[in-house]
Amino acid sequence: MEILYMDKRILVCVKPYGVLSTDEEGGVPQLLRQQLGESVPCLRTVHRLDRVVGGVMVLARSREAARRLSESIRTHAFQKTYLAVVQGTPEEDVRWEDLLQRDPLRKKTFVTQTDGKDVRRAVLRAQTIESRNGVSLLRIDLETGRTHQIRAQCSAHGFPIAGDEKYGSAIPGAMGRIALWCHSLSFPHPQSGERVTFCAPPLWHSLDDIVHPDAFFHKDRPDDALNPIRHLYKGENPDHI
Repeated sequence: MEILYMDKRILVCVKPYGVLSTDEEGGVPQLLRQQLGESVPCLRTVHRLDRVVGGVMVLARSREAARRLSESIRTHAFQKTYLAVVQGTPEEDVRWEDLLQRDPLRKKTFVTQTDGKDVRRAVLRAQTIESRNGVSLLRIDLETGRTHQIRAQCSAHGFPIAGDEKYGSAIPGAMGRIALWCHSLSFPHPQSGERVTFCAPPLWHSLDDIVHPDAFFHKDRPDDALNPIRHLYKGENPDHI
């Protein structure tokens, strides 16, 4: 597993598609312990990515670090930016605010019009970066963090994520992957309090890869995968975002 950064308090990695975020058999913490050995016995999950989603994750290396990171999440100081390829062409900039309800039996989240028990407010902002061949690349910033929030909201607004057949994608998925990637994390370091930011490019080279799933659903992230989204940064160096 690719490790972007590690110190005495945190470890930042790139979670592969098809791997659980939680500390269980085959999950990210266990795989990292196997990779690094007993020198890193404490690894605590403080946020999750769905099994079918890949991208940047941070794990705490102590109980206190986990507490402080969790507090950052609670106070919205912990920021996550996703890249998604969706079917259709949304407006250039959108803000979606919905009520979400989770169906635990179906393991699926739905947008509902009625408030009630277990209904949660969900808000995201999406910027359309590029559209071609019936699909669009979105940059998504979450204002809330609900289970399957991006997947459910994109689907409900008529723009299902490519490969996410569970939420209505007409583009078939494969190898346990959908075209949703946690591109960057930004948060106060649990020891210094200084804001730190980490990013990793997605698997797909271009929107053409999504239309041709055999090209997208390959195993390894290519070295030049960042090139098609370099214009996201408007002149900034993406390696230091």
